[in-house]
Amino acid sequence: MIVLGLIFKPKMSEKKRIIFLTGAGVSAESGLATFRDSGGLWEGYDINEVASIEGFSRNPELVLDFYNLRRKQAYSAKPNSAHIAIAALEEYFEVTVITQNVDDLHERAGSTDVVHLHGELGKVRSVLNDSTVEIWGNKDLNLGDVGFDGAQLRPHIVWFGEMVPMLEKAIEIMPRADILVVVGTSLQVYPAASLIHYVNSSTDKYIIDPSNTELKSDKKWIHFKERATIGMEKLTKDLITNYV
Repeated sequence: MIVLGLIFKPKMSEKKRIIFLTGAGVSAESGLATFRDSGGLWEGYDINEVASIEGFSRNPELVLDFYNLRRKQAYSAKPNSAHIAIAALEEYFEVTVITQNVDDLHERAGSTDVVHLHGELGKVRSVLNDSTVEIWGNKDLNLGDVGFDGAQLRPHIVWFGEMVPMLEKAIEIMPRADILVVVGTSLQVYPAASLIHYVNSSTDKYIIDPSNTELKSDKKWIHFKERATIGMEKLTKDLITNYV
């Protein structure tokens, strides 16, 4: 197989498990800006009005219109080489992606085991029943769109102040990691940032982030000070050399 221009022959041995913890920095290189980015989709919106249940109660049309824009943007984007590199590593490792991103770029790149902590733009759920989740795809969601239970549908997104339903699953997964890779996240958002504390002390740990991080001074972490695409290219070479 060819991965990022390199040809490798996997050894016949038990695959190690890599857990990727990914954030907005991965999707940013596909053109999906975060709410912190100047000129991005979030600019001009009060984050508390479009990403909270209180905002939805006050002005549901504003919230639905905002997520219709986000959905269109996400579905028009394409996976970049970082997404593709993560998916390609499945040939050599057991790979689980735990992502804070609400797009489906990891899946479209080929990743087969993805946990979405903060929900998914391509899904909706009833305002009365959080477990009534439906596949919605790239359609607008409007007032009057109801679910199987007859109640208004809302984006299947974890808003500020809401529980993170996939957090327990992520916590269960973390101790299984032989290798942990943090990519595209500054580890500023909780409770997602707390997940790094659930890996075993023997787990090898990498972080890919162009900025200085709290983890940089921790000698237990290998830090690639690069954006996600370049960092994943370097990481892939390192992983294949040292673990395959």
